[in-house]
Amino acid sequence: MLDAFTYADTYGPARIIYIHEPRITLKGVLVIDNVAVGPAIGGLRMAPDVNVGECFRLARAMTLKNAAAGLAHGGGKSVLYGDPKMPARDKECLIRAMACALRDCQDYIFGPDMGTDETCMGWIRDEIGRAVGLPESLGGIPLDKIGATGWGVRHAVEVAAPVAGFDLSGARVVVQGFGAVGQHAARFLSGTGAVLVGAADTRGTLYDPQGIDVGALMDLKNLGKSVVDYPKGQKLDRDAVIDLECEVWIPAARPDVINEANVDRLRTRLVAQGANIPVTAAAEKTLHERGVLCLPDFIANAGGVICGALEYHGGWKGLVFDVVAEKVRANTEQMLRRVRQEGRLPRDIAVDMALSVLRKAMATRRWSIY
Repeated sequence: MLDAFTYADTYGPARIIYIHEPRITLKGVLVIDNVAVGPAIGGLRMAPDVNVGECFRLARAMTLKNAAAGLAHGGGKSVLYGDPKMPARDKECLIRAMACALRDCQDYIFGPDMGTDETCMGWIRDEIGRAVGLPESLGGIPLDKIGATGWGVRHAVEVAAPVAGFDLSGARVVVQGFGAVGQHAARFLSGTGAVLVGAADTRGTLYDPQGIDVGALMDLKNLGKSVVDYPKGQKLDRDAVIDLECEVWIPAARPDVINEANVDRLRTRLVAQGANIPVTAAAEKTLHERGVLCLPDFIANAGGVICGALEYHGGWKGLVFDVVAEKVRANTEQMLRRVRQEGRLPRDIAVDMALSVLRKAMATRRWSIY
C-alpha cells in the first residue's frame, strides 16, 4: 500500500480513506482532496483495476474543475474495486456498504461516474442522504439522461473550433468511449452540423467517413449492443480509433488513453477531453508543440458536476443547460485568450485559473499559509 503522503502538496489531499471488508469483498478508496471552498463533490467510479493513484488524480481534477466553475464545493473522488456488470443485487450490496463505510465523511458528496449511475446514487442517498445525480423520482437531475457533460463538451468545442482553425459545420468528430458522455457529446455536436465519423467502445471501433447516424447508434447502445453492431461502416479493433482522421477527437472513457506511446498517431486539430485525465501531461505537451489544441478535462467536461451542484442546492432542471453553457463557454474563452497571449499550454493556463480561486478560498481557512 502506498504512503498517503506520496500525493501530498500545498492543496491536498485532505484525507485518504481505505475501505476493506473481506466478508463481502468490499474494497475501496476515498480521496478528499480539498474542501476550502466547500464540501467535496466527486463521482464514485467502479472498475476492477482502479487504484489509489488514479483516485487521487481524479480527486485533484475535481478540485480544479469545481474551483474553475465557481462552485461552492471542493474536490474528491471514490473508487470501488469490482466489475460494474456484476449481478445487480451484488452491485447494490457493495455500493450500499461503501456508502455506509463513509457515512461519517460529511465533507464528501457522492456523484455518478464510470460504472455507476443514478440508480446507484439512489441507493447511496437511501443509506446516508448525500448524493447527487439522483433519479428524477427522488427529485434529482439525471445528468447522464439529459447529457449535461456532453452539453458542456459541445460548447467548449464550439468556442475552440475557430481557434483550432476550422468550422464546426461539416467537421469530422471521433469519439473514443461511446458511453453516456460520448454519446451526448456526439448528439449535441451533430446539432451544430458536425459529423460523427468514428466511435469506439470496449468491443471495437466503428468508422464511416460518410457519417454515422448518431441517434441510431445511441439506440443500438441502449439495447446493450456495441458500436460494431451498427449495420454500416468499417469495423476495426478498439485501439484503431486513435488513428482516425478528424477535426475533433473526444476521449470519453478511461484515464491515460493518449500517452507518450501513441500520441503521434492522433490525426486531429482539436482534442476535447470528455473523460477525466484521459491524456497524460507529456502527451498534451506533444500535441501543443504539434499545433493541436487540447482542451483540458476540467474545463471541457465540467457540465456534469455543475449539474450535480445545481441539484444539490435545489436547482431546477430547466436551468442546467443555460448555466452549463455559460460557465463552460466563459472558462474556455478565458483560457484560450490567455493561451494566445502567453503562449503556454492550455492546461497550465487552466490550472492557474482554478488555483487562483482556490488560493483565495484557502486564505480564509484557519490554518492557511496564504
